Amino acid sequence: MTVDVMAALRSDRLELGSFTTLNTQPDSAPKDSVFKHWHLSANEDGIRWLLFDRQDTRVNSIDQDVLDELNVVLAELEKSPPQALVIRSAKKNGFCAGADIAMFKDMTDPAAVRAKLQQAHDIVDRLERLKTLKICLIHGVCLGGGLELALACDLRIAIKGAKLGFPEVLLGLHPGLGGTFRTTRLINPLEAMTLMLSGKTLQLSKAKALGLVDAVTEERHLANAVTAAAAGQLKKQRRPAYFSVADMVWPRGLIANRMAAETGKKVSRQHYPAPFRLIDLWRQHGGDRVAMQNAEIASFAELVVTPTAQNLVRVFYLREQLKQQQAVINSDIHHVHVVGAGTMGGDIAAWCALNGLRVTLGDQQLEMIAKAIKRATGLYKRKHLTPGQIRDALDRLIPDPKGLGIARADLVIEAVPEKIDIKRAVYNQLQGAMKDGAILATNTSSIPIETLMNAAAFPTELKKRFVGLHFFNPVAQMQLVELVSHDEISEQARGRATAFIKQIDRLPVPVASAPGFLVNRVLTPYLLEAMLLLDEGIDAETIDQCAVNFGMPMGPIELADQVGLDICIAVGDTLREQLTSPVAEVPLWIREKVTQGETGRKAGKGFYTWNADGAEKKNAPSTAADITDRLILPMLNACVSCLRENIVSDENVLDGAVIFGTGFAPFRGGPIHYAKTRGIADIVAALKILENRYGERFSADDGWQSIG
Repeated sequence: MTVDVMAALRSDRLELGSFTTLNTQPDSAPKDSVFKHWHLSANEDGIRWLLFDRQDTRVNSIDQDVLDELNVVLAELEKSPPQALVIRSAKKNGFCAGADIAMFKDMTDPAAVRAKLQQAHDIVDRLERLKTLKICLIHGVCLGGGLELALACDLRIAIKGAKLGFPEVLLGLHPGLGGTFRTTRLINPLEAMTLMLSGKTLQLSKAKALGLVDAVTEERHLANAVTAAAAGQLKKQRRPAYFSVADMVWPRGLIANRMAAETGKKVSRQHYPAPFRLIDLWRQHGGDRVAMQNAEIASFAELVVTPTAQNLVRVFYLREQLKQQQAVINSDIHHVHVVGAGTMGGDIAAWCALNGLRVTLGDQQLEMIAKAIKRATGLYKRKHLTPGQIRDALDRLIPDPKGLGIARADLVIEAVPEKIDIKRAVYNQLQGAMKDGAILATNTSSIPIETLMNAAAFPTELKKRFVGLHFFNPVAQMQLVELVSHDEISEQARGRATAFIKQIDRLPVPVASAPGFLVNRVLTPYLLEAMLLLDEGIDAETIDQCAVNFGMPMGPIELADQVGLDICIAVGDTLREQLTSPVAEVPLWIREKVTQGETGRKAGKGFYTWNADGAEKKNAPSTAADITDRLILPMLNACVSCLRENIVSDENVLDGAVIFGTGFAPFRGGPIHYAKTRGIADIVAALKILENRYGERFSADDGWQSIG
């Protein structure tokens, strides 16, 4: 009895135990029971299938055990090479998500890393040298080490929907399993470098156009594609001869210098060395495969033990922890109604429609709804949706000025201005219109949930279904959503809200109801201190540059303009009214700017003047450490307050939330992790110095005593 591999692969998951029934394989071939991660079929019509199915995992990834087992399989195949070897994943969700990041966690010895990496290269090189036609079938995700494994094959056939890329730079690394030299030799070196430097995932059409894959097909045509490829009928894409110009020393040097300059505008070599090391690799060794391979191994081994890489690996795990927040039920949210078509409400509606939900968008002003639909169209184009996909998403996003969708919605999200009277009026209208069991959510950024419930005199049943869903601006870019609970919410409603956040591909962070919740509680003292520095006569550019030098994605002055000065002031006033700890007062002249309509980017003018290219800035003078501490330490102090007050469950959740909600320098591993690395005693001493100089707003929180 033989196995119909193609039929098995069309099922949800290959029944790997069926390989034990093969009676055509030679005695020397590996028996299925020997292997945990790889499964080799019999030689049928000159074709053997090698299926990748890492044991006890939902997604394939590469670790030492996977590679060692592949090495044994290759040794057997070398004894009697088939006409063609087809490599494919047995997992439904994709070929391979990359190297198992756990291999790199807490590593400190570059020599040990280099030795292990050399062994891994030897195994992948052995696959490349195998004297048979090697065909890699790619479906779903094929990232990092998975793509590097595919590049060692002769042909790559991708199934529609596949996603390819090198995300290593996002972990403070560059490809380390042959990607640097194989990709730059296979396709246009400039495109290859851009792919590795950006960490972005390629659309399959672009991967085909570049020559990264040789053919694109659908699952139902895969058998024919494999047969044609094994018979030599699939033409391998060839690298155009003119690309070899980039292999020459002097043009490669010029191009690399330009790449380094452009990269330097986005990140600092000091904070993020990996992209610059990658550029240096290609500049120095791009014309010599052997030299570049050796340099790749050495460079990767040095990078992986750096604080940047180790902290970015930590951030990866923090993100996974937030993603794995458990929902008590699967999402039953199919129809969302959003009240308020301003920037936040309109963008929340657009994002929900993008993720397959039916959305009705209400606002008293038709002009606001029209602007929101226009922004949604732009978002869908930026997401590279096809015209048909854009049409479908816009069909799901329904203008609803009369609020007819309220009665059918499973979830109603209120996103009106941060004024209790306005929100109370909206709630009074919604209470009689919502269907039984529907969740009511507010996107408030600072007002405690209990305050809103009491202001609107919610009945008990509605209190059980009232929750805070605090999105961040811009909605399409910020991954975090604060899930704000209160004492009277039901577990079912909390679970449904968690499931909804995950349904729309966002990271839920549970927070207790408190002024500013978590992210704004932490961010506000940072923004207010920047305003006080401005009031002291320090240039906006200098203040922003100090924050950027620390590692923030943008400075607090620019961020305040992005958020809106009116919103910053409103949140600051709310915190000042409701917190017992001191909160800085916004200078009067800044309040007057807002009164005059200078609210930031949305008005074209705030602290900066804004144009289509962004904020108009002058060159920043030299920066000062005192300014940096005045900006960053109040954030850390607020983080400790939130832990002491149990606004979040633990330090890891807080670190992840602040990174993904504020952009806190990811390479530092999170605010609490940074504080521990710098030293708690040093932080507390620095706060004491600032308190003596500038006042009690720098008084160290009592919670520092519990941070170990």
